[in-house]
Amino acid sequence: MQTTKRLVRSAFAATALVACTALVAPSAIALTEAASATSASAQASSEATEPTLALPEPTGRYPVGLTPLHLVDEDRADPWVPQARRELMVSLWYPAVPRGEIAPYTSEAVSTAIIEGARLPVAPDILTRVETHAYDRAPALPGRRPLVVLSPGAGLSRESLTSLAEDLASRGYVVAGIDHTYEARVVELPGDRVAGCLLCERENTAELGAWVVRGRSADISFVLDELTGGRLWRHAPMIDARHVAVVGHSIGGAAAAVSVVDDPRVDAGVNLDGTFQVDFPEGGTDRPFLMLGSASHEPGASDGTDWPDNFARLGATSRWLQVPTANHGSFTDQLMFLDQLGVPLPGGPDTVGGERGVEITAAYMGAFLDRHLRGLEAPLLDGPSAAYPEVEFEG
Repeated sequence: MQTTKRLVRSAFAATALVACTALVAPSAIALTEAASATSASAQASSEATEPTLALPEPTGRYPVGLTPLHLVDEDRADPWVPQARRELMVSLWYPAVPRGEIAPYTSEAVSTAIIEGARLPVAPDILTRVETHAYDRAPALPGRRPLVVLSPGAGLSRESLTSLAEDLASRGYVVAGIDHTYEARVVELPGDRVAGCLLCERENTAELGAWVVRGRSADISFVLDELTGGRLWRHAPMIDARHVAVVGHSIGGAAAAVSVVDDPRVDAGVNLDGTFQVDFPEGGTDRPFLMLGSASHEPGASDGTDWPDNFARLGATSRWLQVPTANHGSFTDQLMFLDQLGVPLPGGPDTVGGERGVEITAAYMGAFLDRHLRGLEAPLLDGPSAAYPEVEFEG
């Protein structure tokens, strides 16, 4: 199969609030220009009129806990800095005892890098004040839980999928969001160390895309080793290593596809609007895989035959769902925050953004994971739904 894989397309496009300079897609350019075009008067009065950013309430019945983890793979050199061991920051969301303080959305260093990079006329620390719903380092509720690993898009940090993570955790999953070091605008490490985005400095090539997603798959396998190898701390959640899924946005979705093929512990995968940097094998895979994306992947669109050709290699349990009015960032928290800030969304007022984008994402993620990790009924996956008319079934 001959499929052009330019990283400037959807899987490697910078989204919404975080545009890597070398990896800017047209939608991200439009969004950055829209943010920069906000009036000077709004910029001058931003601190006085700044809206409160907030995540939607999780839909499940469990309170949510959040614990950050610092993991070091002593057996693996960092692919970006070979003289060092591979270090990863991971956020773990899980059903928890509702005790203690509410966890922050992100750190000041990460918030500043994101806001200044997007040139938004708001306080640099605004993302540290996002209203979240997870209790900081709360003890886990008893019970063994399926595990969902999240891999964010290029240039994005793990907090960009917090709405999805909180919702899944409230429904009874343990969710591990990974910061792929040197592939996000900023990753804050212990000891006041900050790792910048080396990926953002690289030329866009198909070879780089394949190399990055294979590296991310190695990160995911290492995280699975650490999370399923035993109790992490006294009040850590119990993880059911027999039921594991990997969900990724953009290039993280391409990494999810590699993990489904390469790691036998992964039972199901999800690609949120990402170009496949590495194709599924000719013989395909019988593991369920969900492709949820924008119209850029339909036949004849900008993504060429990438999604049709890869979907043809999947089995009957897989699904390809399309949201024609979605932007690349509609599946993350990014467009929701821009909507709350009053910044015009790329594509105009009909673009799926705000809470609706994350609502659609959470609903279909929950249905897919409930069916394939828990064996539950999930009629939402069987055809168009009146509750979500924006979603079209491609297969």
